[in-house]
Amino acid sequence: MEDDAVRAGSRLRGDGGEVVAMTDERREISSDEVCILIPTLDEAATIGDVIDGFYEEGYTNVVVVDGGSEDETRDIAGERGAEVIVQSGEGKGQAVREAVEYIQVPYVLMVDGDGTYDPADAERMLEPLSRGYEHVIGNRFADMDDDAMKALNGFGNRLINRAFRTIHGADFEDILSGYRAFTVDSFERLSLDSDGFTIETELAVECVKHGIDTTVVPISYSARPEESETNLHPVRDGGTIIVALYSLAKTNNPLFYFGSLGVLGIASGGAIACYVLWRWLQYGVGHEILALVSAAAILLGFQLVMFGVLSDMLVSLHREQRRRLEQITREARDDE
Repeated sequence: MEDDAVRAGSRLRGDGGEVVAMTDERREISSDEVCILIPTLDEAATIGDVIDGFYEEGYTNVVVVDGGSEDETRDIAGERGAEVIVQSGEGKGQAVREAVEYIQVPYVLMVDGDGTYDPADAERMLEPLSRGYEHVIGNRFADMDDDAMKALNGFGNRLINRAFRTIHGADFEDILSGYRAFTVDSFERLSLDSDGFTIETELAVECVKHGIDTTVVPISYSARPEESETNLHPVRDGGTIIVALYSLAKTNNPLFYFGSLGVLGIASGGAIACYVLWRWLQYGVGHEILALVSAAAILLGFQLVMFGVLSDMLVSLHREQRRRLEQITREARDDE
């Protein structure tokens, strides 16, 4: 199962759907080179067991970045030996960005502090980094407990993953997974602005946009302990994520972003034009104002479609130039 996921991961590299085979050469990653990053908010019921789990796997560099918990999360994390950072702002996205700036090792394993992810999957998550990948996503759907995700949440997750494939052209299987492994270098190349739960979505989009070598591995996902309460609001946060997916297409897939707006303008203008024509043929009544609105909507729609085509050409050119620059940089490093 893992081999299948790794082979599938080779098709996820690049930013234009390009198939690139990863090297078989491996660089051993020691536990001292890995920081376990745990963003938290009121996770007192589970944070101690999560930290202990990673200690048992041999990872002692644990950083808990807390978003202002009102329970004993910070105290418990400190007692268990983790380094605790109180973030200066609010939201998971801001916490992750602030914490990565603080981290001094080359690799980060990011995990939620709610006890739903298994520390035993850490080695599986980090292994692709040893083979040259820069970002690893843990696929929760590969081995999920029956009661780990409510039906509404499961539907929303699959809808969002399907939307991501359609809009951004990559299949990462589970873009909302909170179990991530990545290199600090690749993280610093991303342009991240999200402050809240959309951070996972933005990470996935930015990996496609910047050509970050990304793969997906199967992980186990357990039900949240009964004494632990979720901070996620399915409908509100799900809607926010869908909007973020669409808005991020403006710079990653402008043909879809502007093209969809253009098609909407053409369709609405065409519908108004049909109504005006029907009224004129049926009753001999003219609607000059509606006719002007229809023509303006159709014209604007065509302009948006053309703008999307031109923007897509510019984005493709930019990506090609960036790939060439990165190749030249790698060759220069190899010569040294």
